Amino acid sequence: MRVKVCGSRTEGQVLASPSKSYTHRAMTLALLAEGLSVLRRPLRGADTLATLDAVRSFGGIMKDEDELSIEGGHLRCPDDVIDAKNSGTTIRLMAGIASLIPCATVLTGDESIRRRPMQPLIEALTMMDVRCESTRGNGLAPLIVKGPNKGKETSIRGDVSSQFISSLLISSAAKDVDTTIRLTTPLKSRPYVDITMEMMSLFGAKAESTTDGFFVPGGQRYRPRDYTVPGDFSSAAFPLAAGALTGEVTVRNLDPNDRQGDRRFLDILQELGAEVRWNKGDLRCARGQLIGREIDLGDAPDLFPMVAVLCTQAEGESRIFNAEHVRLKESDRISATTTFLKAMGADVVEKEDGCVIRGRTALKGATVSSLKDHRILMAAAVAALVAEGDTLISDGDCHCISYPDFVKDMRSLGAKMEMIS
Repeated sequence: MRVKVCGSRTEGQVLASPSKSYTHRAMTLALLAEGLSVLRRPLRGADTLATLDAVRSFGGIMKDEDELSIEGGHLRCPDDVIDAKNSGTTIRLMAGIASLIPCATVLTGDESIRRRPMQPLIEALTMMDVRCESTRGNGLAPLIVKGPNKGKETSIRGDVSSQFISSLLISSAAKDVDTTIRLTTPLKSRPYVDITMEMMSLFGAKAESTTDGFFVPGGQRYRPRDYTVPGDFSSAAFPLAAGALTGEVTVRNLDPNDRQGDRRFLDILQELGAEVRWNKGDLRCARGQLIGREIDLGDAPDLFPMVAVLCTQAEGESRIFNAEHVRLKESDRISATTTFLKAMGADVVEKEDGCVIRGRTALKGATVSSLKDHRILMAAAVAALVAEGDTLISDGDCHCISYPDFVKDMRSLGAKMEMIS
């Protein structure tokens, strides 16, 4: 399937998609909490469904209706391989869970997952007396993980993926011994770790930041709870950007005080010149005169493709930097983004940690590849709204990984967007 997009004006309002980051963590913590947890408005996307399958394999008993109920606290050895599908968060969080049980667990994923780095987590778990190895010996999935995890300290790089640190934090709180985690490089994407620590606290456990990493007290027990998943700023970036470029869009059910790193998108919109206004939990974004800026995405790498699209429509030069870790996502998102923007006529120069864009560019419709990356697909689709002519984007259904209602929501706003074979 492909997505076909024609130049369009967008106007109206949509309900924010539930947060992928919070859903992953809530499912994982409910697995560890002894008793019944109820999750309201969880994201039911391909990535979070992969985590849900893994939770079931590790012993979570669930009832999935309008609300998701998970009975946790009784980890067991999976009967089969844990398949993370396309979800990096799933394989990394579940490697930590696997380290808690005294049997060998095999974890793998699709072709993209089998290319994404795992060596830092392998080394960190190995330092904690866990058997953790790559079946191919190359630091990539498939992995074999065998606990129990009784280690008291470990160290890990902080600049490859914050998901590694989240995995260590969540699993360490379920151990009987204290755990010290030292970072050997500066931490990128810190807000995602903050979300993990916030969610751990909601489920009854704590972790502390130290001068060089984290400390997790042992002997803690996660407690079940009822939890409502908040709206996702990462997904909201796409309809909000459409409003900034072509009209006026309101996204409902967003928390202005949320810890999500991609809340940074609101600051970027305002810095570039879009009109942004809160009305309680509703966020309105309208078209303004966009001006090029220097934009640091060190803590919000998922925004890279959409921010780059916005910068093509800003007057003057923009520089997006400190985003080298975005090369290690579902695709090399720096290369993928600059490639589709060049195909659409943008003046963009790829850099090691980002790109330089000279605007404002009159984009033209083109046939481009999403590389099966949901954020590349959605950013290209928004770019196509301001392009002359039709744009065709490959693997059009990959938006279901994180934002299943993307096409439906965009059509409701007036976007000329359709799925074609």
